[in-house]
Amino acid sequence: MKLEALLHKVYGTTPNDGNLQPKEAVAYGIAGFGQNLICTIIGSYLTVFMTDALLFGSIPAGGIFGGITGAMAVAFLMLGTRVFDALNDPIMGSIVDRTRSKWGKCRPYLKWMAIPIAVMTIICFNPFLPAKALATFAIISVIYVVWSVVYTVADVPYWGLSTCMTNDTVVRGNLLTVTRLLCTLGAGIVTVGVPIITSAVTAKYKDDAGNVLPEFIQANADTLKWTYFICAVVFTVVAIPMFFYGFKHTKERYTSTETPPSLGHNLKLLFKNKQLLLIVLSGVLGGARMVYTYTGGLYFAKYVLKQEGWYSLITLLVVPGGLVASILVPWMTKKFTKKWAYIYVHILGAVVMFAMYFIGYDAPWKLIVCAIGLVLLGIPQGVNNIITYAMIGDTVDYLEWKTGERAEGICFAMQTLINKVGMAVGAFIGVFSYSWAGINPAQSIAITPEGETILWNVLVLSGAISMVGTIIPMLFYKITEDKQREMVKEVEERKAKAAK
Repeated sequence: MKLEALLHKVYGTTPNDGNLQPKEAVAYGIAGFGQNLICTIIGSYLTVFMTDALLFGSIPAGGIFGGITGAMAVAFLMLGTRVFDALNDPIMGSIVDRTRSKWGKCRPYLKWMAIPIAVMTIICFNPFLPAKALATFAIISVIYVVWSVVYTVADVPYWGLSTCMTNDTVVRGNLLTVTRLLCTLGAGIVTVGVPIITSAVTAKYKDDAGNVLPEFIQANADTLKWTYFICAVVFTVVAIPMFFYGFKHTKERYTSTETPPSLGHNLKLLFKNKQLLLIVLSGVLGGARMVYTYTGGLYFAKYVLKQEGWYSLITLLVVPGGLVASILVPWMTKKFTKKWAYIYVHILGAVVMFAMYFIGYDAPWKLIVCAIGLVLLGIPQGVNNIITYAMIGDTVDYLEWKTGERAEGICFAMQTLINKVGMAVGAFIGVFSYSWAGINPAQSIAITPEGETILWNVLVLSGAISMVGTIIPMLFYKITEDKQREMVKEVEERKAKAAK
């Protein structure tokens, strides 16, 4: 009973009031934890699997890809697939809004898509594909596109489910705060654990400076192939039961019973939701703000710091600030409102990243300063991971107040679109900087000092500029906490009047 009372306090729920209860809130978070195990193994390591395990990063311009390097071919694949995938999100959102089943319109996708996601995730890291082959690149390209579509079918309804579980903005904010913490934990386990494993299993192929010995370049690549494959299998097997658990123990309370809208109708609703479009624009402009936590950060650790295990430290340094910020989100939104909390933390992020850019990394004291900077950068990351979901939930209420229709699916499709744009930009900039820096994993000295500087400048400066970009649209955002409560109250009064 003490645990249940604590959970009620954490989520802001009331026992047995017919609304959201802690058991289902926890189940929702567990599903998000599992989802992020899968999303992160693909988002953070498929690119590295292609450049360093399949050695596409060693193919020069004029090779099998014509006028571009193998690394740039990978970069364009990641960008193109993610943009294509992001554009599918509104379609999936409309499908969700048209879904009618005995389980609701969002929950059933957690059940239906768990196994397809598992299968596609594992075959993305097929260790039997030959390295540096055009056919291999084509096969992975198709597999990755299919994975992206399959993942979208589960991801969009998962986040839309939060608005179906409760329409209380405070409770929903608490639900998303805890859920994002669990999602961050799931992503963090993969992000921190995999580089430690790959660094350990390939250490025997490297000299004291961290460079791969010439005679072991192919053996190193083959070992990486199997290591990434095994990691993908393990994380997927752990994650899939969590999808089913989330499906079984959640409940939809607030869904429309009206005739399902068409895609065209939903797109019109989307453009009527101007507050949501401001959030989307902010997210798109901020796509590169956390690029150092994606592939680029791993490349920097592996080729500049000469130890890919340092990538685990880079991501761990972000955790304290992100954790503290996540815990403080309810207080920050009460003190400043969601809008201004979001703006303030991104101003902090921009200042920190510009400082890191001008300070550099080529001395021990500079690395210490940058490490402190990474801790501070966890603050905008932690706040952004939670507040955007809560704000989009508020825009669902705003849309219902304005038009009489909620359209959770199409609205939360915009959050997954933002996430995918961020992943696309992060992967593209990471591999673009890899190519521009002249990294070649098939050489014992894979990068020059000039290349190291290029890698640093691209990763940090792009993040700093993106931090600034994410602030501008939110200056025009108008939904406050008081306004949201007024809208919900007015909608409920309309419904009660119509029911008489």
